[in-house]
Amino acid sequence: MLEVAALQVATLGSGSSGNSLLLRSAKTTLLVDCGFTLKETRARMAALGVSLDSLDGILISHEHGDHVKGAGPVSRKHSVPVWVTHGTFTGARDNRFPKVNVFHAHEPFVIDDVRIDPFPTPHDAAESCQFVFESGGVRFANVTDLGACTPHVREKLVGVDGLLVECNYDPEMLRSGPYPPMLQARIRSDWGHLGNDQAAELVAYLDHKNLQHILLGHLSEQNNSDEVAYATVCKRLIRGHERVHVLAQHACSQWFHLSKRTVEAVVASRDLQPA
Repeated sequence: MLEVAALQVATLGSGSSGNSLLLRSAKTTLLVDCGFTLKETRARMAALGVSLDSLDGILISHEHGDHVKGAGPVSRKHSVPVWVTHGTFTGARDNRFPKVNVFHAHEPFVIDDVRIDPFPTPHDAAESCQFVFESGGVRFANVTDLGACTPHVREKLVGVDGLLVECNYDPEMLRSGPYPPMLQARIRSDWGHLGNDQAAELVAYLDHKNLQHILLGHLSEQNNSDEVAYATVCKRLIRGHERVHVLAQHACSQWFHLSKRTVEAVVASRDLQPA
């Protein structure tokens, strides 16, 4: 066997109406954000073949409703522990979690066989952060809800094997769209959201031969389209357009498998190179 699957990821939905990411390792199942109701979360997880009772934890990136709406009900109904920063905990409207683990956004921590490296993100929330997950030598990063890719964010993402990156808006569609000027300015600001061009620049900066999946998420339904986001990102990639997938708001994604290249795989790939 040339590849060893170490992580699997799938989204329950990604966009302004709700965000949730499922991540599975050999031993652990985590939900990153829970922006849907308990009923909807249960249904979408079931569509992916996962029960709420199998969750080992919920990680919350920030307190906005499209990321935390269902965290309280899910955690109470199924006794799921929650990991959250202090600022997000105090800012959340419903923070009655049965078990709370407060972490610092500059300090890595471990849940079973998954190492989580959180990092702060510039967003209009109390203590917004995102995460790099590592298990079995494979690293996956979730990067949405940030207005700018700071040097610290870029540093955290170097060498990841999989990436979910925000493509919230197309600049021209936002400018000519229905949003009032103040809301447009908020979205474009360094504390708002990443546009397609910013995401494409980040992906081009990070691209390397082991970057297996590039998932485009948190698209605005008013100010973006799947086709425009996909084209903008692919334009900056020299190769591997098949790695790019646009995530839906109103449906689960497929499971994306992240594998560690073994010594046998490296040797095989070298053997395929022309002399």
